[in-house]
Amino acid sequence: MRHVAVDIGASSGRHIVGEVVDGKIRLTEVYRFDNTLVEKNGHLCWDIDALAENVIQGLAAAHEQGLTPDTVGIDTWAVDYVLLDEEGKRIGDAVAYRDGRTEGIREELERTGAVTFAEHYERTGIQFQRFNTAYQLVAHKREHPEELERAKTFLMVPDYLGYVLTGEIANEYTNASTTALVDARTRTWDDELIARLGLPRAIFPPISEPGHELGRLAPAIRERVGFDCGVVLPATHDTGSAWLAVPASDPAAAYLSSGTWSLLGCENTEPLTGVASAQANFTNEGGAYGTYRYLKNIMGMWMVQSVRRELGPRDDGKLPSFDTLIDEAFAARGDFPVLDVDADRFLAPASMVEEVRAACREAGGPVPETPGELVRCIYDALTADYARTVIELGELTGTPRTCINIVGGGSQNRYMNQATANACGIPVFAGPTEGTALGNLMAQMIAAGEFADLSEARACVARSFDVRKIEPAR
Repeated sequence: MRHVAVDIGASSGRHIVGEVVDGKIRLTEVYRFDNTLVEKNGHLCWDIDALAENVIQGLAAAHEQGLTPDTVGIDTWAVDYVLLDEEGKRIGDAVAYRDGRTEGIREELERTGAVTFAEHYERTGIQFQRFNTAYQLVAHKREHPEELERAKTFLMVPDYLGYVLTGEIANEYTNASTTALVDARTRTWDDELIARLGLPRAIFPPISEPGHELGRLAPAIRERVGFDCGVVLPATHDTGSAWLAVPASDPAAAYLSSGTWSLLGCENTEPLTGVASAQANFTNEGGAYGTYRYLKNIMGMWMVQSVRRELGPRDDGKLPSFDTLIDEAFAARGDFPVLDVDADRFLAPASMVEEVRAACREAGGPVPETPGELVRCIYDALTADYARTVIELGELTGTPRTCINIVGGGSQNRYMNQATANACGIPVFAGPTEGTALGNLMAQMIAAGEFADLSEARACVARSFDVRKIEPAR
């Protein structure tokens, strides 16, 4: 059987075909496309129509390359959503989480007595982030109450793209959990919380677990792509899929999904929603197959991606490659201040380069000037954050972490792998690189009966892909 993972991140998307051949998983990339923020009606938004079109074109490309899939699954980032009206048509724009509309919403909810963050966390287990979906919906209602009144259906972004393919409606659990509107224990919508936030309960469809077959391609989509297949819900939150692909053999391992965001934590079977966990701002995102992703969101490679774009093309007319920037970070010298990479100032600044330099000036330390110095400053700040988080993770779970398994594009970063091992003082296991797409495919393969369960799928991952071990420098 063949399966397609449509894996869409905050900067790009790709279609990757997966097959089990001679007992190993084989991956083939068949399509890639850009994903960028656009400014519409005073907000930062996703070009959701372009995303839907690229999903369809990528499926057609798989067919044209002789890799027609039996099933397809879609994963994206979390927290963002669209609303549909009675006729199933989209209402308004797909506002992006980096938009500033949620500024002050938490404080407003506490001031008005709707809900304190302490209670919000105890109910949902979701860490505070300014852009949590719950806050986005409150901001949406404040600005456009008429859109909430017209709405019949709420869908997270990957669920909307699945709806485009099939005409079927569902909200998948791993992504729904990031809304901070789902009960951490029952894994269903928290009706009381939704009411206290003044949101219409009727717009939230039932929650489906990963592995659920959403439906077949709609007739118009079949005609465009040239075939029919099933659409299966993977862990539609990209971190949920990446977590599945971690081939960790040590139960005391920490997991790090490294991409635009760094998601660092472990896999639990019960949520941890106590006061200490809330104060440390760890989150209990829903995982596939009865698990919870207990982790902290850290800013991640977004800062370096932004710096790279700002630096602009070099003499060859191209942006500097990430390998080039890594080499320049190794060569850079200087002790720069350890920045708080999770500060709101780095979420969507007008200039990331100037924001990093300003933060260094304010800290009273040297200011990075060259590209290598800028990247090194960011990398070292990130790994210092990783080190703090690994210690907190051990304290909160009662299990000190013995190693870190890194999956995703960041697992290829030679500087970060070594710096992470050094900062944390424990070995790093780097790979597989295509963690998110691989986890997406694993859920489809389990649903198709190619693997009996997650344990069998992870064992296949371990023998299919090379994982590099990096020891701390002595």
